[in-house]
Amino acid sequence: MSSDLKSGHRQQRGVGAILIEFLGSMNLAITLLVVIAIAAIIGTVLQQNEPYQNYIMKFGPFWFELFKKLGLFDIYGAGWFMGLLGFLLLSTAVCVYRNTPVMLRDMNHFRLDVQQKSLRAFHHSAEWVANTSMEESDALVKRYLNNQGYKVKDRSHGDHRVIAGMRGASSRLGYIFSHLAIVVICIGGLIDGNPALKFAEWRGEVLPETRNVAVSQVREESVIGPENHSFRGSVSIPEGGSADFVFLGLRDGYLVQQLPFSVELKDFRIEHYPSGQPKSFESDLVIHDQDLKEPLAQTIAVNYPLIYKGYAIYQASFADGGSSVDLRLWSLDDSSQPTLSVAGKIGDSQMIESPRGPLRLELDEFKLFNIFPEEDQSLGKKFRNYGPSVTFRLRKANGEALEYLNYMLPVSIEGRDFMMTGMRSTPAENFRYLYIPVDSRAGVERFQRFRERAMDEAVVRAVVKRQTQASLQSMEGDLAAMEQRITDSIVTLLGLFMREGVDAVAEQAKRQAPDEEQQQQAMDSYVKVIQGVLSEIYLEQLAGEGVDIAQGLSDADSLFFDDALNAYSLMGPYGSPYFLQLANFEHREASGLQITRSPGKDIVYLGCVLLMVGIFMMFYLHHRRVWVWLAPTSTGTEILFAGSGNRNRVNFDEEFSDLHQGLSAVVSSSATTTDT
Repeated sequence: MSSDLKSGHRQQRGVGAILIEFLGSMNLAITLLVVIAIAAIIGTVLQQNEPYQNYIMKFGPFWFELFKKLGLFDIYGAGWFMGLLGFLLLSTAVCVYRNTPVMLRDMNHFRLDVQQKSLRAFHHSAEWVANTSMEESDALVKRYLNNQGYKVKDRSHGDHRVIAGMRGASSRLGYIFSHLAIVVICIGGLIDGNPALKFAEWRGEVLPETRNVAVSQVREESVIGPENHSFRGSVSIPEGGSADFVFLGLRDGYLVQQLPFSVELKDFRIEHYPSGQPKSFESDLVIHDQDLKEPLAQTIAVNYPLIYKGYAIYQASFADGGSSVDLRLWSLDDSSQPTLSVAGKIGDSQMIESPRGPLRLELDEFKLFNIFPEEDQSLGKKFRNYGPSVTFRLRKANGEALEYLNYMLPVSIEGRDFMMTGMRSTPAENFRYLYIPVDSRAGVERFQRFRERAMDEAVVRAVVKRQTQASLQSMEGDLAAMEQRITDSIVTLLGLFMREGVDAVAEQAKRQAPDEEQQQQAMDSYVKVIQGVLSEIYLEQLAGEGVDIAQGLSDADSLFFDDALNAYSLMGPYGSPYFLQLANFEHREASGLQITRSPGKDIVYLGCVLLMVGIFMMFYLHHRRVWVWLAPTSTGTEILFAGSGNRNRVNFDEEFSDLHQGLSAVVSSSATTTDT
């Protein structure tokens, strides 16, 4: 029984020793460091904690799901990354535990029991016989080595004496400091990684909020109290507003992190380059805290944060703070409907009535400047400011919505001015732009009147009837019935074109003709008929405006007609019963702040200092040892001098040679010196 217990005890100790050896191995530490370094590179290249929709748009569904499972969208907070840090911490701590006592002993161990045979085997060794006594030689050698910066100890072995010198032993501390630095950095990283919050999330006590609701309506499981010791969040505060919370991105939702104080934005200022691009921006903040006798006011700018109670408030971005916009609604469906006006604030929504049913107008974003690269470099400009714009959505009763981006000012393209409006059905798409030509007053009135006349069946029927009668004069038969059929078909065709665009006309051509060649012929005929009718309607409109068309159309009027037809042909895919023109606005800025609390930051800084000190000591402090073996002879003292250095052999060759020459000079020789 006793032997079995002893055997089990030895086996248990063996397993423990193996485990400690594995955890403290250099291979394991290097492997962990490489994996962590690769993860850090991925976390640097791949933007972290973005909304999931952004990643889906960028990588597609397949790679999004794969990267999501790997935790690449929040690497530094992923469980596997935290586990790697913890494992590296454990491995390095075991390595320090195993090797520090050995190194400390080695720093104070002069190895005075070295044998003469061993010293002669050293790469650096020299022998000679001095004409001084052993006691005098001993004193001279110790004094000389001390003067050269060596710490010296000696020991008498009866028939001989050994003097050992050591210099640069503190280089061993470099190893200890560098490994302790990794331990300290890992501790700081784990603290800032907030494992307590991750554990609470794993237990289901913390759940991300996925709804777009007011902060007061966020569920309790998605609100983190001010006692949370580590986080990095953001919040946008409009001028004159304040906030005592920040938003923390979490997977496909967010958390609300409460603050023990509130931040008020008094004023936001931004400067622009002549091109309109942002040059600099700053915020005047006021901290309100019951612990303060009076509010704390300070201006922050990029790279100049406000530090308060361990919270760092950074100037991160700027956005719209709820600008007021006035919109004019030009009807694209009903020619008899008057122009409407609506007003609202960015972020608000309201219902509007349309010929296609009720629509919810959701005002999303206002931009005062829109800077894009200039395509025409002949002007010497690299960028172009397209002016103010508004982004909004028109949502149907069934929830479907189209997103629009409308610019306030006309845009010049190839010498002609257009109102530019973009549309897309999903955020994953790029905007598809519709260019509406403007008249000499930079307005859309002529375009809209032209469209209204082209959609007025009475006007269209009168024009088509005149054209049909002129073409039927040379024909025989029931001209009245033929005229009626032709007029009805052309009116229907033009109405289809004006309501649904050229794609609908192409679909009708496919239905009417059996093969592609006939379809193309039918399409060419349709286009000619549409152009002919609209051309006469346009001429009538110009005449009504007082334009002299007796000598033909001017280039500007002719180009306006072509541009208007191009715009009408795309009205179907445009998908809106209105063209919403940005008529006026009152801009209100908002400051985007990033607020962080990182108690582990100072610990990481300490670790970095330790790492730099440790690396310096390891690479720039050279650990050297020398031994002087002394034995009395009939004529004086036999001297054996040997030394070793742990690195930089070339430099130690020179140092040993100098030491040898110095010792030879100090301890006078009475015989020929032997140097190996």
